[in-house]
Parts: sequence; C-alpha cells; structure tokens
Amino acid sequence: MLSSAWRSVSNSVENQLTAAYFRVQKLRKVGLRGMHSTLEDVKLAGMDIKILPALQDNYMYLIVDQKTREAAVVDPVDPELVIKTVQEEQVTLNKVLTTHHHWDHAGGNEKLVKLWAQALDVYGGDDRIGALNHKVKQDDTFSIGSLNVKCLSTPCHTTGHICYHVTTADGSGGEGAVFTGDTLFQGGCGRFFEGTPEEMYEALCTKLSALPDSTKVFCGHEYTLQNMSFARHVEPDNAVIQERIEWAKHRRASQDPTVPSTIGEEKSWNPFMRVHETTVQKHAGGADDPILTMFKLRKEKDTFRA
Repeated sequence: MLSSAWRSVSNSVENQLTAAYFRVQKLRKVGLRGMHSTLEDVKLAGMDIKILPALQDNYMYLIVDQKTREAAVVDPVDPELVIKTVQEEQVTLNKVLTTHHHWDHAGGNEKLVKLWAQALDVYGGDDRIGALNHKVKQDDTFSIGSLNVKCLSTPCHTTGHICYHVTTADGSGGEGAVFTGDTLFQGGCGRFFEGTPEEMYEALCTKLSALPDSTKVFCGHEYTLQNMSFARHVEPDNAVIQERIEWAKHRRASQDPTVPSTIGEEKSWNPFMRVHETTVQKHAGGADDPILTMFKLRKEKDTFRA
C-alpha cells in the first residue's frame, strides 16, 4: 500500500533534489576548504580502519588486514588522499568497495583506477558505479587478505546500495565492522531517493539489526549532531541520546570524527532502528505499524531543523 503511494508522491520531487544536490557536489573541489575532520586510525582485532575525511562531510575508509597488509578502500572520492595514505602505511591496495553510485561516494573510482599502477577490483551493486568490474548482490562474499567480506543489499537511498560486513576469517576478531554508506548513519538513515519505507525497514530493522550488537558501524557522512538532534526531538526522554549529543559536541569541537558507533548503540538511539518502540510510534503517529512509522519519520526528518 505504502509502496505505490510513496513512489507516486515523491519520485519526481526527489529526483529533482538529487540532481540538484549532486550538481553542487561536482562543483566542489576536494580539499578546497581543508579537511572537515582529523584523520584517525581505529584498531580492531585483525584489522586497522583508517578514517579519511573527504569533501564537506564525507568519510572514506581504508581497511587493512593486519596479517597480510592487504587493503581495500571504501568510497574513494578523494583518490590523492587514498594514494598518499596507502603509500605512507606501506600496504597493498587491491580492492575498492563502493556503497552506491552517487558522485560523492563513487566519483573517485575512475581516477583512482587510472592513477594506481596495479589493477584494482572495484566492487558495487549498481551498473552506474564508475570503473565497476565486480558487481555484487546480497550474501556475495570475497576477501581482503585474510579478512572476510559479506555483501548486504540495502536498496532505498539508491536501488543498488550495498553495505559491507568485514570480519576475520577465523572469527577471532570479534564481530568486525560494517560500512554502511548512506543507508545507516549514526542516529539516522539516508533519504529515500530511489526506494520505499518497506525497503529501508528491511535494510535497517532486518538485515543490519541482525548483525551482532558489537559490530562497529562506519557510515558515509559526518551527520551525527544533526541526526541526534532529530533523535532527541523524537524521544526527548531518552537519556542515551542526550549523552551521545554531549559526547559528539566535544569530538566535533576539536574536529575529531564521531564514527564509529555500534549496531547495539544504534538500536538504543537511532529512531529509524526503533520504529517498534512505543515512544517512537507515538511521536510519529504511526499507531503500531513500524513501516508507517518509518514513512512518517523520514518525511518529518526531510524538513526538520534543529
């Protein structure tokens, strides 16, 4: 019921907004205003994750297997910074993991492939992705050195959006990390540019929620304070939301990234992963229907100002 209604009402407007937004993004030059966040190294069991800021608020990620020093980069919109980091870390880059086709995520693929001396395997779930040579779908797997990567198809923000769950092969590295692009943000989710509330519900509340709670979440943008402001608006009595806002304010005051969070944390404060909660349903006026609640939350968030 909601699928057809949502598509008919929103498609033309959303397509115009998408086109305008990415025209602006294409005019931006990487590094024009300097980095929005500091570079940071997150060490997990079996892997190192290097957080690389790009554009106005994007994040790229370099995933390094500690055993083999093989590496993959997620959404390398700034190829020069990627190459500089790879050379400094003395790792072997051989894979590109693309979450979706939007320019601010996939726009650096072709340039990176041209600049890099070795062949690169470019993964993604959409033919619109530049330099794509390994199209993937739900439950496809591949490796980064000794690390395992499982693909999760999460259509909605775009029809071909893929999240990548990375773990150690022997399971000794805990629950690993998931790279969620513009599907799941800290405290929020992406706009429904090419999909429906049902699809985002499936992505957030079925597929991503099924990952272990300790899984680290590395999202595509530094949107935490904006998203958590909306989360507080939805659940003003949720103490963990206010605590996270204060923590994030301190991080951003020194331009430190607020990523990663964890799947368990997102379940505690992200309204789009809490659409079964009475407090969230009551705010949205979605009765006891989590998908209707998802629909109403996203429509409210689209125009929300803190």
